[in-house]
Amino acid sequence: MENKVDKILASIQQRAAELLPDIISIRRYLHKHPELSFEEFKTSAYVSTILDKFGVSHKDGIVKTGIVAEIQGKNPSKHTIALRTDLDALPIQEKNKTEYCSSNPGVMHACGHDVHTASMLGAARILHELKDSFEGTVRLIFQPGEEKLPGGASLMIKAGVLENPKPTGILAQHVFPSMEAGKVGFRKGMYMASTDELYITVTGKGGHAAMPADYINPILIASEIILQLTKEFNTTVPSPTVLAFGKFIAEGATNVIPGEVKIEGTFRTMDEKWRAQAHLNMVKRAEEIAKAMGGKCEYRVEKGYPFLVNEEKITERAIIAARQYLGIENVEELPLRMTAEDFAFYSHHVPACFYRLGTGNKSKGITAGVHTATFDIDESALETGMGLMAWITWNELNKA
Repeated sequence: MENKVDKILASIQQRAAELLPDIISIRRYLHKHPELSFEEFKTSAYVSTILDKFGVSHKDGIVKTGIVAEIQGKNPSKHTIALRTDLDALPIQEKNKTEYCSSNPGVMHACGHDVHTASMLGAARILHELKDSFEGTVRLIFQPGEEKLPGGASLMIKAGVLENPKPTGILAQHVFPSMEAGKVGFRKGMYMASTDELYITVTGKGGHAAMPADYINPILIASEIILQLTKEFNTTVPSPTVLAFGKFIAEGATNVIPGEVKIEGTFRTMDEKWRAQAHLNMVKRAEEIAKAMGGKCEYRVEKGYPFLVNEEKITERAIIAARQYLGIENVEELPLRMTAEDFAFYSHHVPACFYRLGTGNKSKGITAGVHTATFDIDESALETGMGLMAWITWNELNKA
C-alpha cells in the first residue's frame, strides 16, 4: 500500500500534467505582453487575477509592481518556505513567428521570466490544493526588475518580504535552453558570480589627425587601459574573475581625433573581499595609465548583485526530491557560472536553492539561448517547472 509521501508525489505529477494546458496559456499570455524592468504594471495585474482565480490570498503594489502571496497549511506558523519568480522582460525585438510572439515592439521575454512566473503559478495552484497535507506556510514572491540594477530582489528585501516571519528557505528556478526539457540541474555551494557595471571616461586633447604634436589621442589611452586591465584582472587573481568591456565610443572621424572616449564593461567574481579590493585597484590602475600617457580617466564602478550561493543542506534535499520526481538520469550537476542573478540577494539572507529548468529540444530546433531574439522553449518544460517546484516545497514543509 502506498504511503502518504508516495501518494502526494503521484498526486503532484498528475496535477502538473492536468494543469499543463492552462499553464501554457498563462505563459503565452505573459510572453505576448512583456514589460520592461520596474514597468510590469499590466503583468502584475494579470498575475493578481490568476491568484484570485486560484483562491490564493496576496498583496500587490510592493515596490510598485511586486506581489507577495501566501498559502497557509496546517499549523501555519511552524515554518515558512519562500518561492520566487521575476516579472520583467528585456529590451529585445522578438524575431520568432509564433502566435504568442511579443506584441510590444522592442520588448521580449528573452530570459524566460514568463516561464518562471507561469511555472510558479502552477506550483501555487497545486500547493493550494494540497494545503491540508503540509504544515507551515508557502510565501510566493513575484518580484519586478531582475534585469536592471539595483535589482528588484534587493528592493523587495528592503520592503520586508523576508520578514514576519523569516523564511527557513527560499527556492527559485531559471530556464536553461542548453538542457533538454524534462531535465533539471543543481549545484551546491557557490554557483554564480557577483556583477558590477563599469563606466569609464578617458579624456585627452582632440585635434587634426595629421598633426600628432597637437593632440593627445584618448583612443590610444583607452585602448591601453582596456588591454592592461583585461590582462591584469583576468590572470593571477584569487577568485574566478571576469573583466570584460563591451562598449567603446570614440566619436571622431578619419581625420579627427576626439577629445574623449567612453567605455562600458562588466566585472564579475566570487569573493566579496577580492571584489572590493579589485574595485579600488582597477580605478587606480586606469588613472595611472591615463596620466602616464598625458590624459585623464574617470572610472565609475556601479556595484551590482552579489555572488549566488546555494546552501548545502536545502540544495541536497532539493536534489533528492528532484531525483524522486524525475528519476536520477534527469537530474544533473551544474558547473560554476560567471553569469549573475539578483536572486543572489536572497541567498545572502536565508538558505537558498537556485536551480536550472531544462527548456530546450534539439529535435524540434529549440536551441536559441537566453537574451537572443529567437529564444523560445519546449513548453512541456512547464509541467516539470510547476510540478517539481511544488514537490520540493512540499518536502521542505514536511521535513523532520
